[in-house]
Amino acid sequence: MAMISGSARLAGVAGWPITHSRSPRLHNFWLREYGIDGAYLPLAIAPENFEQAIRALPKLGFAGCNVTMPHKEAALRTVDRVDPAARRIGAVNTIVVAEDGGLDGSNTDAFGFIQALYQGAPKLAVSKGPAILIGAGGAAKAIAVALLDAGAPELVILNRTEARAQDLAQSLSDSLDGNIVVGNWAKRSAQLANANVVVNSTNLGMQGQPPLDLALDDLAHGAVVMDAVYTPLLTPLLAAAQARGNSVVDGLGMLLHQARPGFTAWFGREPVVSPTLRDHVLTDL
Repeated sequence: MAMISGSARLAGVAGWPITHSRSPRLHNFWLREYGIDGAYLPLAIAPENFEQAIRALPKLGFAGCNVTMPHKEAALRTVDRVDPAARRIGAVNTIVVAEDGGLDGSNTDAFGFIQALYQGAPKLAVSKGPAILIGAGGAAKAIAVALLDAGAPELVILNRTEARAQDLAQSLSDSLDGNIVVGNWAKRSAQLANANVVVNSTNLGMQGQPPLDLALDDLAHGAVVMDAVYTPLLTPLLAAAQARGNSVVDGLGMLLHQARPGFTAWFGREPVVSPTLRDHVLTDL
C-alpha cells in the first residue's frame, strides 16, 4: 500500500450528503494500484457553503474534485472555465485546478456512459438505428448527448411526465444536431420495435424502487439494453432482456469510466477500468 507523504496530491468528491458515494473507494483503489502519492477524500459540503468551499480548493492545495448531487448545476456557475460538453449538459461533475489557480469545469458523464456502453457491447454501432432513452431526469441529458454525439440517427425520449420529456428535448435541440422525438409513454412498449439501443436513465429497478414497467415483446433481438442503475447489477429490465437473448450492459461501467478523466488530470496517470476494479467496487455494493 502506498504511503501518503507531505507532497501527496489531493482530490475528492463534493456532495451533500456524501456518505453514499463510491468514488473514494474507486479512486483510492487506483492510487494504491499505481503506487501514487495521493489521496481522494469525501467532501461533505452543504449547498449554502458550496461556492466558498470550491473556490478554496486552490488555497487548500487540492488538484481538483468531483461534484455529485446536489451540486452539479451550482458547479457550472462556480468554475472559471467550462468545457463544451458540460455547457451542453448543463452541469459540471469534474473540477481541475489549473496552473493559473483558476477552476476548469467539465462533465465526464457522457464520456463514461459511451465508454461503458461500448465496453459492455463491443459490437454495437449506435449509428445503425434509433436510440430509446427512458427518463428525463439528472442522468438523462448526459446520456442523450452521448448517444447523439455517437451518431444515433434518432433519439426517442420516453418519460412518465411528458412535459419533462419535452423540456429535455427542447434543451437538446438548442445545442445538438439530431432527430429528437418525444414518445408516447402509454405506448412505450410498442415504440421499442425499431430500437437499436434502449437505455433506462431512471432509478426504477434500483434496490428499494419498483421495477420499470416496460414489456420487451416488440424489441428486436439484436438491440442492446443498458440500465444506469447498478444496485442491483442485474435489474429486472436487464434480466428480462437477457432472458430473451438481448445483449445487456449494467450501470456500474458508467460510474467507473466517468472517473477516468478526472483521475488522469489530478494524479497524472490514465487509469484502466479492469475486472479487478469492478470486483473491488462491487464488494461495497
